[in-house]
Amino acid sequence: MTDHHEQSLRLLREIGQGSAAAFEQFYEQYAALVYQIAQRMMGDPMEAEDLCHDIFLEVYRTAGQYDPARGSIEAWLAVKTRSRCLDRLRRMKRDRLHDWDAAGLPWTASESSPEEQVLKKLERETVREVLDTIPQAQREAVYGMYFQAKSHRELAEKLERPLGTVKSLIRYGLINVRKQLNQLGWLAPSGGAKERE
Repeated sequence: MTDHHEQSLRLLREIGQGSAAAFEQFYEQYAALVYQIAQRMMGDPMEAEDLCHDIFLEVYRTAGQYDPARGSIEAWLAVKTRSRCLDRLRRMKRDRLHDWDAAGLPWTASESSPEEQVLKKLERETVREVLDTIPQAQREAVYGMYFQAKSHRELAEKLERPLGTVKSLIRYGLINVRKQLNQLGWLAPSGGAKERE
């Protein structure tokens, strides 16, 4: 076992005991590795920074779970990062598809019948009305993302807010929209689109 590895093990033990100094030292040693993996997988520096932050928060909370018998610290961090990236990529894809469908934003032009076209139009109008009732910052974020097709980064610049704040505004805005659509009978309780007769 190398001195470097032993030092990292000691830092992990101290992190597990709540040492902020050990955490800072561990972060300095391994942040570049985690960031490079996240950047390569996500293709977005800001997403990679977010993920890097998340990984090290997880390390801080779960430092005692590292098992030297299962591989190096580098491999442990690489697996955590890869897993977190895949989760984030799947969630981003799923959320975009689910949110557009469940919240009625935006609809494709390929409707199969005049009745469905009318229903979709009513749903869109209802969503716009519901958007008017949620907090302004959430409304601007949701509207910008789903009606103007702006990216998180574009919205952060436009709204002059940090990227993480914009993501939270969108998330809470959609929760509020879904809640109200559910109360109005447009969504099933599970959050999916309700079948209407």
